[in-house]
Amino acid sequence: MIRGLQRCAAMAAAILLLAACASGGAGGRLQEAGDARVFDLALDTDLDWARLKAPRQEQWTIDGAPLNQLLITSRIRPGEHVFLGARERRSRPDGPWFREGMRPDEVRDLVLDGLRGGGWANVRGSALRPANWGPTPGLRFELALDNPGGLKYRGLATAAEHDGRLTLLVWIAPAEHYYGRDADAVSRLFDSLRFVE
Repeated sequence: MIRGLQRCAAMAAAILLLAACASGGAGGRLQEAGDARVFDLALDTDLDWARLKAPRQEQWTIDGAPLNQLLITSRIRPGEHVFLGARERRSRPDGPWFREGMRPDEVRDLVLDGLRGGGWANVRGSALRPANWGPTPGLRFELALDNPGGLKYRGLATAAEHDGRLTLLVWIAPAEHYYGRDADAVSRLFDSLRFVE
């Protein structure tokens, strides 16, 4: 009897924790579908997201980061790591450091190198193409990568340089279900991106 009550209490606690996460608890807040502002960007989303904020970065997720995550990195300065990791040093001249005026293929390779450095395996980019953020020229490409445990992920990435700084959005989800479920909605979100003053 006591063991059964303990199980019920544990299940109730888990349900409350999941409800808190879904409502933007546990350090995040809910971003409902519709218009949104993040840093100097405006966008439209068909999906509800939990948002976790940090300086010049936000992580958005629908079902939890292992199942889908959108990483928004804003205003990456020349010499900075593409995901705001360590800065470039003379002792580390090679790395995923942003440079003003990079070609689209160089930006793509920078993102791929940054993901590899973050522990992702078999990282590949494909279908590099132009993608405007309102009147600002940008780029978009598709991702395929594996997590350290071997789970296959797919994703989308988009980036644009504005005022000499790079803004980057990377969305990834497991290839088996979550990518197919949300890829079209994320693509529409990317289509809606525009810088605002």
